[in-house]
Amino acid sequence: MTGTTGDNGTGNGSGDTEALREEIRRTRVELGETMEMLAAKADVKARLKDSAEQAKERVREQTALTVARVRGQAAQGVGLARAQAHDTSVAVRRDPVPWATIAAGAVAAVVVLLIVRGRRR
Repeated sequence: MTGTTGDNGTGNGSGDTEALREEIRRTRVELGETMEMLAAKADVKARLKDSAEQAKERVREQTALTVARVRGQAAQGVGLARAQAHDTSVAVRRDPVPWATIAAGAVAAVVVLLIVRGRRR
């Protein structure tokens, strides 16, 4: 039994040597993967960049949803305004004097609203 052959007294040490080499190779691969994961975690700049990109994407999605919702509500409001305008025009044809006063008040209210809104911006 000699200490340099590595055969553990079996007379054939090549199987044990190959098994050890394979184990060393697997360990090196695992160690490399672990190092890559640690390096990725240590790269704060890249992680922040990824987080920022994800946040931007969420904002884009929310913006698209909000724009779609506002457009739908605006279209609905336009339809309602047209219907009310038609109803009002029919009523004005029947009795124009009181409706002229109401229309003037409505126009004044819209003008005031636009002025107030313009000052807020």
